[in-house]
Amino acid sequence: MSRAASTIDFPEGQNRLECRTCPYQFLINQRYYERRPMKRKEVEDVIGGKDAWENVDRADAQCPRETCDGSEAFFYQVQIRSADEPMTTFYKCVTCAQRWKEN
Repeated sequence: MSRAASTIDFPEGQNRLECRTCPYQFLINQRYYERRPMKRKEVEDVIGGKDAWENVDRADAQCPRETCDGSEAFFYQVQIRSADEPMTTFYKCVTCAQRWKEN
């Protein structure tokens, strides 16, 4: 909504930019868009890169991915919720690197 009264130069219902501290108005009479390619970041493991998983404990765990028949996974535990709740266990399949968690 415009705080300024509509005029011939700036009629009601037109797209415009207005200054909140002075009466300046700029009428937008054409579409404006700008395309910029997104720069994707390299994906890194949260706990320190590829080599960080080498010395992590392993457990017998069935991979949830249907195409993988892995039965062993790396794991680590983190206390995410309050202290009276159990720790959350994060797994990473040794075979396919699929990740999942269990509460």
